Parts: sequence; structure tokens; C-alpha cells
Amino acid sequence: MQHHSQAALAPDTGGANAAGNNTGPLVIVTILFFMWGLLTSMNDVLIPHLKAVYTLTYVQAMLVQFCFFGAYLLVSVPAGMLIRRLGYQRGAVAGLVVAAIGCALFYPAATSGYGVFLFAFFILAGGITVLQVAANPYVTVLGDPRTASSRLTLTQAFNSLGTTVAPLLGGMLILSGGMLGAEQLAALPAAEQLAYRAQEAASVQGPYLVLAGALLLLAVLFAMARLPKIVDTSADAAAGDTQHGRFRDLFAHRHLMLGTLGIFLYVGGEVSIGSFLINFLEDPKIGGMTAAQAAHYVSLYWGGAMVGRFIGFAVMRKVSPGKALAFNAAASIALIAIAVLGGGKVAMYAILAVGLCNSIMFPTIFSMALHGLGKQTGQASGLLCMAIVGGALVPFAQGALADAMGVQLSFVVPAACYAFILYFGMKYANLHRQ
Repeated sequence: MQHHSQAALAPDTGGANAAGNNTGPLVIVTILFFMWGLLTSMNDVLIPHLKAVYTLTYVQAMLVQFCFFGAYLLVSVPAGMLIRRLGYQRGAVAGLVVAAIGCALFYPAATSGYGVFLFAFFILAGGITVLQVAANPYVTVLGDPRTASSRLTLTQAFNSLGTTVAPLLGGMLILSGGMLGAEQLAALPAAEQLAYRAQEAASVQGPYLVLAGALLLLAVLFAMARLPKIVDTSADAAAGDTQHGRFRDLFAHRHLMLGTLGIFLYVGGEVSIGSFLINFLEDPKIGGMTAAQAAHYVSLYWGGAMVGRFIGFAVMRKVSPGKALAFNAAASIALIAIAVLGGGKVAMYAILAVGLCNSIMFPTIFSMALHGLGKQTGQASGLLCMAIVGGALVPFAQGALADAMGVQLSFVVPAACYAFILYFGMKYANLHRQ
């Protein structure tokens, strides 16, 4: 769920930056990756929770992802400008503080209503966006350039660990009370309904205050850490290019345009499935479980992506990226078909297995889209990062379908996303990495 900054970066180390000094900073950066994985997949627990508390339609509940991933689109460019002004290290600290404020806003949101929750999600995601723009380059600079990709794989694995742990934690801390069904709730007197909703909304306060504290602690550690200064050699060039309308030149690269749409649909599909999993597993025809029980299975979905990354890392040394991508997309479509048409445990495990197929898609589409762009790589990378807004819009489409035809059938929306990714993988099956 994270993106890579592909700008040309050079450490300004003055020769003092021996690899041995980097263990501490690398640990801090790795914890950052873990935290934003955790914060992103907590949404999968909060969406069904808030949907029940405020009796929302699926489309209304998907406003959570709209506000969260919408921040990527709106904040990416200002984040880049902010980091040019503050530098990477202070930029990362600023991102952590903003994300902490977002988490702290969950406290008043619990007593103020759904709108304040949405505002808190946007602020939190805005902070994470600043953090991503600032922290990604550090992974490449902290240590030997030749092992940069293996360090990025390590930090991504911790990001996946965060997405895997979050539903378990959220299930225990937020959903453990067991929600009343809509009918049971409607049967209560009005005053008791209000009290019940207030109590359920308040269950979010504690966990998010703890997260706010953890983010502030990380901000302090990051501010105090002795990190190498990063000089962005492409910043001036990129700024010049955009002023002369050179950004338009990007549209001449067909594989970049298709790759941008691929990132949009991939992030949309992945996020959409995660958002609907708990409601899908609660369905008596599928799992018939409580939200708290279902949250454990959401961890399997994100955990599959983590395991798949390691398998993919090995397989993709032998198989071309396009073929691996096409295979995984085809497998995803087949699994979703089983989940939509089947029932019980078979449908349940089919949809969870899509997580395993998702594993290699983001980095593979990203690197294929940037293939052979040379000097334009930095700008193209920015364009791809903006495409993460797919996570804001695709869940809406699935929400509309879920309201109209039920949750099970609504999974045809992510299946359609994977159909495009299958086409992209096959079209560029023999495109080799740079």
C-alpha cells in the first residue's frame, strides 16, 4: 500500500556516513513503514463498526476510504513542496505530527458524529502522505546503494506486517463488545439507542489515543536521530520541467498511461475488498460470524499479501514481470468468481486468497510503468502516486452495488479492476525491468 519515490537522490554525507551508523535510523524508518501499514488497514475494522454505529448505507460507509485515499491526491503535491522547504528529515517529523493530530481527533469525533470522524481520517491520511514522500527516499540512502532494493523489500515487509496486525488489534479493542444487529437496535427505546451508539463510538477513543502517542514518540525519535542529509538532485529539474509544460510529454508514453490506470484500479480493488470483508464474512450464507471474529480473517487477507511478497521476490528473478502480473490478476478474477457464485467456507477462503495474489501487483505495475523513462522518472513517479486515489473511488462503486444487490455480488467491481490489470500484464508481458 505504499509507493516509491523514484527521484534522483544523493546522500550528502561528507564521508561520515559509514554503514554501521545506519542501523538506528533504519530501525526508525522501518517502524514508520509498520505504522502506516497499521493505520491504513485499521480502516477495514472501522468501516463496518461506524456503519453499524451510525446505521449507514454501504456508500456512506465508504466515505471513510474516500476521505483517506482522497488525501493522497490532494496532499501529494503540497507535501513535495513542504519537503523541499523543510528538508526530508523535518518533513518526516511534520508528517508524523499531523498523523498524530488525526488520530487524536478520533477522541472528539466519538461524541460529535460521523462527519468529524471523516475529517479525522483525512487529517491522518494527509500526515501519512507527507510521511511517505519524506521517508521512502531514506530507505534507498541508508546504506550501500547496491542493496537498496533489498532494504526496500524489508521495509515493505514491515508495512505488510502492520496491515496484517491491525485487524487483529482492532478486532480485539474496538469490535470485542459485539455489535447489536439493526433489528435488535431498533427494538430498544430511543434513549437506550443513543446511549448504546455513544458507547460503541467511544470504543474507538482509547486505541486511537494510544496510536497518537506512538506517532508523537516516533516524531521525537526521528527529530533526534542523526540521519544523513538528502540532496534531491532532480527537484530543480522537475520544477523547471513543469513550468515549461513538459509534464505533458508524459502522456506520450502509452505504457505509463496504462500503468497509471493500473495503479488506480489495483489500489481501488485491493482496498475495496478489504473494506467489505467483515460484512461479507458476517453473511449467514458465507461465514455467519460476528464482526470481531471476522476481523481475524481480514488479517489473513493482508497477511497473504505479506507472504506473497516473499514468494514473488524469488519467482520474479525467473519470470518476466508482465507474465507474473497477468498470472496473479487471472488468479484473482477466478477466486472472486468462486466467492461471488459460491457460499460457505469455499467462498470465504477464495476471497481471502486474493490477498496472496495482490502481493506483487503494486511494485510490478509501478516498475513496468516507469520502464525506460530516464529523466522523466521522477515526474512519472509523482503521477503514479496520485493514482493511489483509486482507493478513494473504487470502494464507492462497490458500495453502490452492495446497496443495490447485496455484498456478495458487489465483488464483481474489484474483479473488473483485475481484468484491466490482466490486460496490462499480457500487453507488456515481455517488457523487462530497467
